[in-house]
Amino acid sequence: MSDTKKLLICAVGIFVCYFMFGILQEKITRGRYGEELHEDGKKGERFTFTLALVGVQCFCNWAFAKCILLSKPQPNDGTPTFFYFSSALTYLLAMISSNMALQWVAYPTQVIAKSAKPIPVMILGVLLGRKSYTLQKYFYVLLIVLGVALFMYKEGKVNKESTNAGLGELLLFLSLSMDGLTGAIQERMRAHSAPSGQYMMLSMNFWSTIMVFTALILSGEGLAFLQFTHRHPELLQHLLGLSICGALGQLFIFMMVSAFGPLACSVVTTTRKFFTVLFSVIFFGNPLAARQWFGAVLVFTGLFADMITGKRKPKPVSGKDKEQKESLLKADGDR
Repeated sequence: MSDTKKLLICAVGIFVCYFMFGILQEKITRGRYGEELHEDGKKGERFTFTLALVGVQCFCNWAFAKCILLSKPQPNDGTPTFFYFSSALTYLLAMISSNMALQWVAYPTQVIAKSAKPIPVMILGVLLGRKSYTLQKYFYVLLIVLGVALFMYKEGKVNKESTNAGLGELLLFLSLSMDGLTGAIQERMRAHSAPSGQYMMLSMNFWSTIMVFTALILSGEGLAFLQFTHRHPELLQHLLGLSICGALGQLFIFMMVSAFGPLACSVVTTTRKFFTVLFSVIFFGNPLAARQWFGAVLVFTGLFADMITGKRKPKPVSGKDKEQKESLLKADGDR
């Protein structure tokens, strides 16, 4: 399979799976379960167990990857456990920090901050992951990030607790830093042993599940979640659908990370929201502001320019340069 076809399959898989994932997640977290009246005067009980929801997803993702490897065994890639453990830790911290930040900052602020995810991935990938990018690549990614921020931003009401916005911004900065560290660690993993997407999914979710389940037991949220599920068994159907979409989506993500690196994956996941909103605008006729049209132009310009320049073949290496390169590699290997 060609790289272009594989990239397209992974990107479409991420878009479709996480589109359905978003619908089910909103149904779980913003819907109501049961018919009894509560203190707010509304029928039904709200689902508030964010940590438990993350734990269920991590466990199901691990089980899904385990089944894939059992049906189609692969040789162990030899990746050190430390890489998987540290990557799982930074991934969880990034996700939890961004969710907690919504208590102190408005949603548009979080959207704009998370739209900048490719930037720390690139910076820390260079500093810690020993990765190098061209100036063109930096420019194209910056265009995409600015375009998504302009397109997604909507002037709205600020949260009631905006006086403590400094804490929310600090959490967003922490989330972006953890995103960058996750990408840097994954670059080191690719350079060290080039693990498959299935092994990355299995090992990272194994450690994520252990961490989250430990937190659920210590915090007492796990017991409260089980009691809620017992009261409202219809939640299990929604969790099953969410887990299937999340597992398939994460499989495509790790396949992309394994084949193309975390930067390509972060660009795809960042633009996913943009295309979801854009399709909604096209099909439902919602008007766009001039700022949003300008943002759309920036995103498409960055994406197409990156694809066109990325397809250019590198210059052929001359015989003399090839001999010099081989002698340098041999000398480096003899040290």
